[in-house]
Amino acid sequence: MTAISQKVPAAVPPLTGLTVEDVMVTAPKTLLPTATVADARAFFADDHLHMALITRRGRLLATLVRGDLDEPGADAAPALSRSRLDGRSVTLREAAEDVRVRLIRNGQRRLAVVDDTGRLAGLVCLKRKLTGFCSDADVAERSAESSAADDPVALRCMPIAR
Repeated sequence: MTAISQKVPAAVPPLTGLTVEDVMVTAPKTLLPTATVADARAFFADDHLHMALITRRGRLLATLVRGDLDEPGADAAPALSRSRLDGRSVTLREAAEDVRVRLIRNGQRRLAVVDDTGRLAGLVCLKRKLTGFCSDADVAERSAESSAADDPVALRCMPIAR
C-alpha cells in the first residue's frame, strides 16, 4: 500500500456532482484467473501499474497490489491465492469526491469499479497530487511512452461494454 498523508487537498477541478462512473478509467489492464504469481510480478514490472484486476468473462474476481506479492513463495502458484477483493472496489454510482477522500484516508490510490452485478466497469486511479483522478487519455499517454506496453505477458486492456 502506498503511504499517503492523511491531509486531504482540495480537488482540482472540483468533483461536485460527479460519480465514479464519470472519473474512472474505462479500459484497465487485467489478468486472467489462470495467471500465476510470476505473471503478476511481471505485470508490476511496469511502475505505472499499481493494481491488477483478475477477471473471468468480465466479472471481477479479485485484485492484487504489489504488497500482495511481498511474501516469498512459488512463482507457479495461482495469483488468485495472493489476491483479495474486500476494500478494493467501489460501485459506479458512488460520489467521486467521497471516493477520493476515502482513498486518501485509507492510504490507497486505486480501486476497481464494478456494476451492480459485480462486472468490472473500470478503475479509479487517484493522481499523485491526490487532487483528482487519472483519465483514459492520461493512461493512453503513459502507455505510449512505456516500453512495458510492448511486453507480451498475460496483460490485456479490456474495453468495458456499456
